[in-house]
Amino acid sequence: MLSKYGAIWFLLSFHMKLVTSIRCYECSSANNTMCLEPALYDAETLDKYLPTTHCGSGVVSSGHHAFFCRKIMQTIFHKGYEPDVRVTRTCGWIRHHRDCYMADNEDHLETVCQCFTDDCNRAHGVHPVRMMGSIALLLLLISLS
Repeated sequence: MLSKYGAIWFLLSFHMKLVTSIRCYECSSANNTMCLEPALYDAETLDKYLPTTHCGSGVVSSGHHAFFCRKIMQTIFHKGYEPDVRVTRTCGWIRHHRDCYMADNEDHLETVCQCFTDDCNRAHGVHPVRMMGSIALLLLLISLS
């Protein structure tokens, strides 16, 4: 009887795969300004105020995709107003073929990066002075066209 169950477990073990969960920051600068640049804060402050999630257990995905961390930086342009910069950090499960890519249209500019180690979506973002220079240049180009 024991050998019968042992054989079943042995056969099932070939169909099971070991899955480890990646831990990612889970935040939006719309409601938590620390999300803009977590690298500015010490570990104790981050642990207390900036949530992380274990993607394998804290996020529902469809299919059998491997989780990773994602950081989305959006600059939203408002006619007649200053642009809004928003950062979202979260888990992802459908990979893009590039680790970072940009998308833009007339009302926003977006940079999306994906990474594959715990808390990697904490990495330094775009430097504010460079970001404002890029926005000014982009607005100038839009106004000239």
